[in-house]
Amino acid sequence: MTNDDDERPPDRCVLQHQVFTMLGAVSFRRARADGTPVMVVTLGEREAVMPLRALQREFAISDSSPDGRMLGLIAESLDYVCGLSLGDMLPSEVLTGRASWVPSAEHLRRAHSIVRMQLLSWIDPMAADPARGDPMLRLEAEPELRQQVQKAFERAAAELDLADGNDVVQRVGELAGELAYIEALRDRLLRPVQSIAARLEHLVQTQRGDSQRQETLNRVLRLSTTARQQFQARFEEIAAQTGEVMSALRNMESQQAFIRSNRDQLYRAQRAWQPILDGWAGCEPSEEVPWELISRTYQFLAPRYMPFTEWTAAAGRQARAAPQQVQSMAW
Repeated sequence: MTNDDDERPPDRCVLQHQVFTMLGAVSFRRARADGTPVMVVTLGEREAVMPLRALQREFAISDSSPDGRMLGLIAESLDYVCGLSLGDMLPSEVLTGRASWVPSAEHLRRAHSIVRMQLLSWIDPMAADPARGDPMLRLEAEPELRQQVQKAFERAAAELDLADGNDVVQRVGELAGELAYIEALRDRLLRPVQSIAARLEHLVQTQRGDSQRQETLNRVLRLSTTARQQFQARFEEIAAQTGEVMSALRNMESQQAFIRSNRDQLYRAQRAWQPILDGWAGCEPSEEVPWELISRTYQFLAPRYMPFTEWTAAAGRQARAAPQQVQSMAW
């Protein structure tokens, strides 16, 4: 008989092959150049870096072996943490699907208001009309609106064949709990990217300088606009998918999987963007934007949002123009 505990993957970074112990302390991160998952060993004053896939080939570690499965979990974990060492706990996204971070109380409150207003709209579209004001403020200020929401809970219980409105309240809480992460990412990722694109558009319209810098500004604006549009489309898709509240409450398991998949993709994007977002946040709107920040933004955006053929041509020109600088030793 198979022991369930033997089948359950470890919740910590545990590897058995001697390569992971014979060289001293090892750690895992993504390569700074291209994001490849790598193992890092410190050798004196230098770092030895080996991509995990190359490591598996070199030491014949199959994907199906315990070490192979753990290396796969490590690679996935590096989407959510900066690095791992042996013995470190794996992030909860990899272990259970739950987020390893927590949205604020304000984001949870906003998500609750959104879902309740969607439920109200199900029975009375005019009462939940966004043109009539902010949903959260209205729910707090209008007692009659809260009474209508309670009626919506009762009708939804009958529609969903649940015992009473309390069961609907529980499902609404679960759905809002998942959507709170999306609301947090709206503030942490979408709105800052929108702000950067708006500031770049203003710079293109007002700043005058040499033609090379002006062309770079135009390129950064185009790329930031592409990024903004892609993020906006993702948030609109989430809203459309979860906006049919009765369908969402009826199919909680599939809705949860959909929201979490998008949550994790947006969170990975936010982690990648964070140094750029911090740079622009530290530059007051009244201040002149440092050229170093614009250049760094272009270097970040180009490989991610430039059309492939254009990017490969630009990368080739850059490689021919600049000598390579090796910062670490790769095996």
